[in-house]
Amino acid sequence: MHPEVTATQTSYVSGPSERPLLGRTIGEQLDLTVAEYASGEALVSRHQGLRYTYAELRDEVERVARALMALGVGKGDRVGIWSPNVAEWVLVQYATAKAGAILVNVNPAYRTHELRYALTQSGVSVLVSARGFRNTDYVAMLEEIGPGLSELRHTVLLGEGASWGMSWDELVSRADEVPEEALRKREAELDFDDPVNIQYTSGTTGMPKGATLTHHNILNNGLFVGERMRLTGEDRVCVPVPFYHCFGMVLGNLAALTHGACIVLPGDPFDAGTVLATVQEERCTALHGVPTMFIAELEHPDFGSFDLRTLRTGIMAGSPCPVEVMKQVIELMHMTEVTICYGMTETSPVSFQSMPDDDLEHRVATVGAIHPHVEAKVVDPATGKVLPRGKSGELCTRGYLVMRGYWHDAEATREAVGPAGWMHSGDLAAMRDDGYVNIVGRIKDMVIRGGENIYPREVEEFLFTNPKIAEVQVIGVPDPKYGEEVCAWIRLKEGVETTEHEVREFCRGKIATYKIPRYVRFTDEFPMTVTGKIQKYRMREISIEELGLGDAASASTA
Repeated sequence: MHPEVTATQTSYVSGPSERPLLGRTIGEQLDLTVAEYASGEALVSRHQGLRYTYAELRDEVERVARALMALGVGKGDRVGIWSPNVAEWVLVQYATAKAGAILVNVNPAYRTHELRYALTQSGVSVLVSARGFRNTDYVAMLEEIGPGLSELRHTVLLGEGASWGMSWDELVSRADEVPEEALRKREAELDFDDPVNIQYTSGTTGMPKGATLTHHNILNNGLFVGERMRLTGEDRVCVPVPFYHCFGMVLGNLAALTHGACIVLPGDPFDAGTVLATVQEERCTALHGVPTMFIAELEHPDFGSFDLRTLRTGIMAGSPCPVEVMKQVIELMHMTEVTICYGMTETSPVSFQSMPDDDLEHRVATVGAIHPHVEAKVVDPATGKVLPRGKSGELCTRGYLVMRGYWHDAEATREAVGPAGWMHSGDLAAMRDDGYVNIVGRIKDMVIRGGENIYPREVEEFLFTNPKIAEVQVIGVPDPKYGEEVCAWIRLKEGVETTEHEVREFCRGKIATYKIPRYVRFTDEFPMTVTGKIQKYRMREISIEELGLGDAASASTA
């Protein structure tokens, strides 16, 4: 007989669970949660002064679903939402799920170039939009690109009154045109494997790709994220992270929905003082954030005056957490059960998460343990062979959480998801003997700035549209506040001149602010291998030295 192969010999792990997967749609889950927690608070939007019990939330969701149907939204149609975190975002998320539509998340930081692409590529027919965010006038941008959006039939502007498009109140009033029976009939036609959400992730080649997620994908991921946080109907989850990311809409909204917990919105844009005041006033038990948010909260001048003793848990994700920050979050913010999550949009998103009672070392030196009903392996990127434990290779995941594919991009889907269903992360990882995983680097050149994923190729291709630029390479360099910042190495065309400021101004208003290079270096040549390949690691080393970023590069993180 052959000796038994134990799990500790190879970098493969699967997540056992006594809890079965949910075989239902998001709309069905909302109905079940209402049946159990009807009078419990479901949603509080502090900056809007709005509160909904689960029963009130469901009633309002169904009005919005019927209103969308009145606008002609059919099963499988795409409805976009372009807004910071407001109560209406949650209503639209659940209303599209009940109406059988596919919600397209539009990043609030998008500018005309990115907005036009996302709306056109996904074929959005109805767009629910804020009027603006920070200093950006959304209406002006929509008026500029609107004539070229052939499939966009209706634009709904949040707030009262609308000189252009229709107002939110006008939309909701259309619900009376569609009887409740029509909504019930539509819901009966839905399947939990139907696509329900498209989220755009920046690609290493060309424009962003629309990861297409099903009810089954994200509802179950929300369930097991909440399970690992030990959420109950007594919990109140403060969500300052954006809904347009899986972090907000899955780890926040759907984790709460599957456990009868309450979502609390402190306001948008993020403000550390507002978050701290919200936790205190709403007696929040959980708080989500990327490390930069927690750092800002801890460094707030009035931090010591806020009563945060109700906090117990929450999620820190998006980028590595410095050891000292994690210590302070546990000790000073009372988040003794705070968890670390790892994943990617294409996996709904979480595949690894630390346990509530893990020690400090596991919370900062790893990304946690495998999620229930999920498989993971670490393979040699060149051969695909599973590596022994402790060896670094590409992390791949498989299971219910893997996306349906990239919207209308079969080739990119085949490149990302192997024939056996494994999703390739592009991340270099090492699996420990206990099954926990360390992320040790990235195969892709992705830059993670304050939790935002930035793919250099996308920024490079945009900068190539500048008539003065002959060649450009974009890298990430360390930053003590955001984790990484964007640095562009530029070779100008012969006989022309420009400045760092002019390069950044060229970007402003056309690509999201967080993608605009913080550093610009003009050069006549790039470090290359003998075969002519750009050595980005050398560019990074040179930039760190020239910019004096050595301390940031050596900071202790997970």
